[in-house]
Amino acid sequence: MTKIVLAIFVLLILLSGGTFWLGLKASSIKHELEAAAGLVSQLKQEILASDAESAADTVSVLRQHTVAARQASEDPLWTLVSSAPWIGPNISAVSEAARSADDVATLGLSPLINVYESLNWDALMPSASGSSLEPLKTAAPSVASAAYTVRASSERLQAIDTSQLLPQVAHPLQDATEELKQATGALNAAADAANLAPEMLGADGQKNYLLMIQNNAEARASGGIAGALAVMTLDHGKLSLGAQSSAGDVGIMSPNLAVDPQQQQIYSSRLGKYMQDVNLTPDFPTAAATAQTMWAKKTGQQVDGVISIDPMVLSYILQATGPVTVTGTELAAVKAAGLPSELTGSNVVPTLLSEVYSKIPSPKLQDAYFAAVAKEVFAALSSGRGEAKGLISGLTRGTEEGRVLVWSARSSEQSVISKYPMSGAISGPSVSPAQFGVYFNDGTGAKMDYYIKRTVQLIKECPTEGYEQTRVRITSTNTAPADAAISLPRYVTGGGIFGVTPGTVQTNIVAYGPAQANVESAAIDGQKAPFAPYLHANRPVGVVAQQLAPGESKTVDFTFGKIVQQTEPNLVVTPTVQPVKDVILPTEKPSCG
Repeated sequence: MTKIVLAIFVLLILLSGGTFWLGLKASSIKHELEAAAGLVSQLKQEILASDAESAADTVSVLRQHTVAARQASEDPLWTLVSSAPWIGPNISAVSEAARSADDVATLGLSPLINVYESLNWDALMPSASGSSLEPLKTAAPSVASAAYTVRASSERLQAIDTSQLLPQVAHPLQDATEELKQATGALNAAADAANLAPEMLGADGQKNYLLMIQNNAEARASGGIAGALAVMTLDHGKLSLGAQSSAGDVGIMSPNLAVDPQQQQIYSSRLGKYMQDVNLTPDFPTAAATAQTMWAKKTGQQVDGVISIDPMVLSYILQATGPVTVTGTELAAVKAAGLPSELTGSNVVPTLLSEVYSKIPSPKLQDAYFAAVAKEVFAALSSGRGEAKGLISGLTRGTEEGRVLVWSARSSEQSVISKYPMSGAISGPSVSPAQFGVYFNDGTGAKMDYYIKRTVQLIKECPTEGYEQTRVRITSTNTAPADAAISLPRYVTGGGIFGVTPGTVQTNIVAYGPAQANVESAAIDGQKAPFAPYLHANRPVGVVAQQLAPGESKTVDFTFGKIVQQTEPNLVVTPTVQPVKDVILPTEKPSCG
């Protein structure tokens, strides 16, 4: 909005010579939009502070300014001049900006603030006693209407031919259009969430979800091997954790479940044989649907969906709820092993992904401890510990990092989820046109990925024959101690059971390019290397198996060519123990003549 004001100022100068009335109108529009723009940051702060009353007052004042700007832009003389050559398109553009600003304020912000006032976020959070989801259901139509209004305003601004405008008008208009596009995306997501959440939280009856806690110490494409499984029940907002299990308890599927041929070729038939391997594929809808079928075959229970998180997400939850204590039959084993009985946001990740394996030799006891921690964390969550803002912030962070994944067995729900990254899909509406993906699958059969540190970077190269070219660079370092073979437990190193020297880590590195592109070559430390090329959902895939001894680093480069997409590329990686912001490096761009 502030950028539109600059454009108005330019018009004011252009119109000042002899067109006094138009100059007054331009001055009025400038003044009103400037005043409205000045209230936006104040409104954001009030919303962040959950000060609904002040936010409503601010929107009311903001609307007064946008209404005045719109009325000024609808003056008959102003409208008449909009049809004149040269200056007319600029006048029209400013009029459309004023109209859009008023629509957003009147039809977008006002209903949203009214809805916001009616929602008590602490009361809406799932709890042991349940929560009233009716306010959220009631709010859904207003949120959808606001999203439509902002989307329509954005589309109108996008339809303006900026090639006819003065640069001083075109550039700020383009910036404002981009800002509205971003707001459209956020509101569309809010509308979908308001519409979907009540049903998925059990507003109309009990919903059961298979909760999969991925263990990043043993990498799988979507995060890690299933360290713990549990059935999470939501009934009218009431959260409870039921039967707990592990991937090993599910057993072997015989015969194997059917697997998509393309994915079976890349990831083997293990996808349909072991619960531990359903997420060798980075496509979470495939992994989740397979897990649902396996769980049904093992238990006879048909769950309504699958939700995946990892220990980092548990740490985010604990930062909001405060510490939890492992109790019951597990406590004696925990104390005897020297593990902490109190888990916090700071110690839960190293405890679950490293210390539990070095201090508890029995895999069954490891799984039991993992499950006990998960149970206590969700007990704290369901009891209402922690304020909603902190919990929402933590879960949002986990979702943005790809650590929270959701799949619904109900097609109408899944069609909405599939529009967003939380679906974990490698194709479909959630995948941007120029998306690259880098995924890691453990080949050691151990828990050594806790010691692997990685960076991933896109390196754009100069176009060839009109096509884009991009290298995907993955640098990995094994930070395990030099004497890992003897200082780390056999369960952590694998003990060479799959032919990998203890202390060494084998990883299958899987790189995806954009649809219709080619994966052309691979190199390790600058030397051309063999790789396995595949195709999955019309996306090129390259796979390289890599081994790292303690202290060793290697860099793998995949080169993708014949890229038809002209948009800026983005990158998705397997979430690991590291913060995602430390793994994904800024894209390197060439200087092409």
